[in-house]
Amino acid sequence: MKKALQLITAILICQMAGIVGSIFTSPSIDAWYETLTFPPLRPPNWLFGPVWILLYTLMGISVYLIYTGKKKKKARKAAVQLFAAHLVLNAVWSIVFFGTNELWLSLLIILALTAFIIALIRSFYPLSKSAAYLLVPYLLWVSFATYLNAGIWLLNA
Repeated sequence: MKKALQLITAILICQMAGIVGSIFTSPSIDAWYETLTFPPLRPPNWLFGPVWILLYTLMGISVYLIYTGKKKKKARKAAVQLFAAHLVLNAVWSIVFFGTNELWLSLLIILALTAFIIALIRSFYPLSKSAAYLLVPYLLWVSFATYLNAGIWLLNA
């Protein structure tokens, strides 16, 4: 029962980052986002919500595997701290992109977020290969989001 509660808690904490981001995203979609010029390969708006819910769930499972792991307590603690810092950066991107409409600053943040995700995968891998692999779809999606952010900045500057 304790493990199930820890897993649910880890997933909910990650989902909270998405909820914080959506507070800034939702009102901005029609009022600002839809007025922008977009690069090719723009996915439909309805796709973002389900993808992020899935990614936050995978992140929660991943950090749960690290948190509850049995080996290298010091390394696990450092990895969880890195994860927490990255989750803050994840939420900050939505606030900056959608809340303040700062395309250049949001591009810098998402580039930093990408670097954090790579660092997370590298720090998780020796502790739990499964935890590291669960972050790969997240890295791929954020890499695609980086392309979108860069394209939007270039086309709307």
